[in-house]
Amino acid sequence: MYLYLPHTHTQKKTTMKYAKTTSRNDQFATLLTTLFFLILTVSKPVASQNCGCASGLCCSSAGYCGTTDAYCGEGCKEGPCKNSGPGDPTVSLEETVTPEFFNSILSQATESNCPGKGFYTHETFMAAANAYPSFGASISKREIAAFFAHVAQETGFMCHIEEVDGPAKAARGEYCDTTKPEFPCVQGKGYYGRGAIQLSWNYNYGPCGRDLNEGDLLATPEKVAQNQVLAFKASFWYWTTNVRSSFKSGFGATIRAVNSRECSGGDSTEKAANRVRYFQDYCGKLGVQPGENLTC
Repeated sequence: MYLYLPHTHTQKKTTMKYAKTTSRNDQFATLLTTLFFLILTVSKPVASQNCGCASGLCCSSAGYCGTTDAYCGEGCKEGPCKNSGPGDPTVSLEETVTPEFFNSILSQATESNCPGKGFYTHETFMAAANAYPSFGASISKREIAAFFAHVAQETGFMCHIEEVDGPAKAARGEYCDTTKPEFPCVQGKGYYGRGAIQLSWNYNYGPCGRDLNEGDLLATPEKVAQNQVLAFKASFWYWTTNVRSSFKSGFGATIRAVNSRECSGGDSTEKAANRVRYFQDYCGKLGVQPGENLTC
């Protein structure tokens, strides 16, 4: 009895030590697990905030900038995203937008006074594309048709260089968003529509000039209507920055990206319908199906 008791006591001590060791290991493992999940939780929002890439770079689904398929492929948020899918492969911009195709759009203009004729040319279009290669680097026939459908509606088949009533609107203070202090409006300057896609608003002229290295377009917005190549380059910039990422959802989403007011009903509905009709027409000329979700 007396010899057995000390032995039992020793076993209890050993068991207690083992229990304490196990408890510490469990606590350490729990701490590591907690830290791991905290890192994951913190890192995700940080990654998603890294958009606003420089010109020519894609913003990936995780929010990082780059040019490979990991950035420009599936889930690409903005920039020259590769949005062509099955049946709509990437094509050569130069081989697809032939002088015949380009001039067929110009020939649709019916107005007698067309300052755009002689200003918008196939040569200046290609010069702009070469100067801003991210526009045509990964483009499909369907996207080309979409771009020119908006050009046709915005400019009357490349008839107008500037918005017809733009100066009057600028005089009333339109197209100047004072809630964007980083792009301050310059007194006496109007930020109404100019160029092939009719670049508008101070918050577009500012970053456009910066990204294209064209100087301060807030101080000289008229340059977009004076320089034939810039008139297209500014439109390419707007397309790759604000429209291209929407195209994966169908043509209708691009209408909202170019002119959201046309998606609100009323008289603007006819303008949106025009865009759809032009898109279908140009898809036919290029031999590609227009796809689904055509309206906004």
